[in-house]
Amino acid sequence: MSRRYFVLPAVLLLSLVTAGPGRADDTVIREFSSGSGPGAVGIVEPGEDADTEGPQAIYAGDRGEIYLLDQLNGRILQFDPSEPSRPPQSLALPEDLRPTDIVVSADTIYTWDGQVRALQATGPADAPTRGLSLTRSGEPPDEAIGSVFAQMGSQPIEAEDGLTRRVGQAAGRGRQVIASHGRGAMTADFSPAADEAGVEINLRPKGSAAAALRLRLQVRSRLGAVEVLDVDRQGRAYVLAENIPTDFSDQASAFVARFAASGALEGVHELPLDSSVAVSRRFVTVTPNGDVYFLRNRKGATDVLGVGFRPLKGAGVIDTGPPRPQLSFADLARRRGANAAVRPLTRARVLETAQAFATIKWRVNRGAYGGDPDSVCSGFNRVRRPGYLHGKADQEVQGIPYCWGCMGSLPQIASNIEHGVKAGNICTRNDPRRDVTGVDCSAFVSASWGLATHFTTIAIPSITKPVSNPFELLPGDALNKPGAHVMLFVRFTPDRKAEVIEASTGGCNGKVCRNVYPLGSLLARGYQPVRYRGLLDAADPTPVATARPGAAAAGAR
Repeated sequence: MSRRYFVLPAVLLLSLVTAGPGRADDTVIREFSSGSGPGAVGIVEPGEDADTEGPQAIYAGDRGEIYLLDQLNGRILQFDPSEPSRPPQSLALPEDLRPTDIVVSADTIYTWDGQVRALQATGPADAPTRGLSLTRSGEPPDEAIGSVFAQMGSQPIEAEDGLTRRVGQAAGRGRQVIASHGRGAMTADFSPAADEAGVEINLRPKGSAAAALRLRLQVRSRLGAVEVLDVDRQGRAYVLAENIPTDFSDQASAFVARFAASGALEGVHELPLDSSVAVSRRFVTVTPNGDVYFLRNRKGATDVLGVGFRPLKGAGVIDTGPPRPQLSFADLARRRGANAAVRPLTRARVLETAQAFATIKWRVNRGAYGGDPDSVCSGFNRVRRPGYLHGKADQEVQGIPYCWGCMGSLPQIASNIEHGVKAGNICTRNDPRRDVTGVDCSAFVSASWGLATHFTTIAIPSITKPVSNPFELLPGDALNKPGAHVMLFVRFTPDRKAEVIEASTGGCNGKVCRNVYPLGSLLARGYQPVRYRGLLDAADPTPVATARPGAAAAGAR
């Protein structure tokens, strides 16, 4: 990469400390309704303890085209945002592939389903429907592709020791590799500030000794994830950052800051995250020309938004996100929740139980697999069986299945499966079934906390207390969105994301699994950090001995 693409070091200070003008307007580029037709995507409507499930990822290609992962329909939709009325092209995923994230480079589509897999389209380039074939399954990805997946938490989970890491021990990643649209492979070196509200980023072509573009980023409260998303054809850099509050007087927000090739701040794209927006894995992408697009899953539809740009002039400070709430003492009292009888337990026990739900291996007997197909879920054409079990009859799988409205301990679930009870139920818009076994999101957290009663996401506030500073989350705490979903917190990753264990139909493909998410994006969507009041607390909890992968609970085979 030629050093003519860069100028001598420039310094930028982006500070979010005072209220500024209203955010720029966003534009709906394309709206997708629920369905399986050319202009629709698979959407499962929300229910109690079940958030909206829709497309999980969006990515911009080298020509500015947009790729949308429509995993419920088993396909990727490709369309030109400059021609929103033109039907998208459908790229059919291989039958046994159920990814949760995508990255596109040249003519290759990379997917993530716990590992990176490379796909290439087959059939005429202008056909309305094309196939995707696996090209290099199991081959280690290019370093830049792996780094792009890690931007949104699609990354291998670290070895299962040291689960007690806190954010003070994870001051930020050291280096990131960027597969940019405009400048090819680049590296970014991060130097976090001591106050944890700022970071210095040095950006240069990969392997080059050229002078680095130096950026300084500082937020109002405390930095969450910081990721260099792209460098466009004009040499402008785009940095995703999160402002995370440390008390109830502030609200979380996320934005993409745009820097000129000279290093000067040009402005920000404020991401429209709020409690009405469901969780998706890759929710923002940048085109080669510098357009920023946002994936919004909401009740009844999925939107691809062109995110408005707010220019910034001079050295003025800016603010992002919604106005800071004015809380009364009564508000704070209500957040403490009602009294409830709870029994004490240790964080180590919570993590051991949660890990066992995620790592247990078992054989799918014919009773657990069920008839093919089983009942069709209301609201969308899919069957009762969780996705990770499809085609796995008489085979070994890992993880307890997601089961809408189900509750049980590991031994109880293992015994049910042993006796031929159907495994899992993802029909979250139907009444819970009595002939199935597994756990839903809140049942999993309840079981991890040692509760004999199923506390739903709406009831969880009655047995928890809010954690006002999200960076004080400890292993065994939770991120709860009442009425929608709950995740058990494990630890902070080195790049300041939140590692969780959850039972999910979308992010886990219908089972209990470990996942990584940008923390600020969860908070901005309405997730609340909470601490179970029955936990024996400790400022520095002892290391957690986790379940070995493949360890079986009583009754499992």
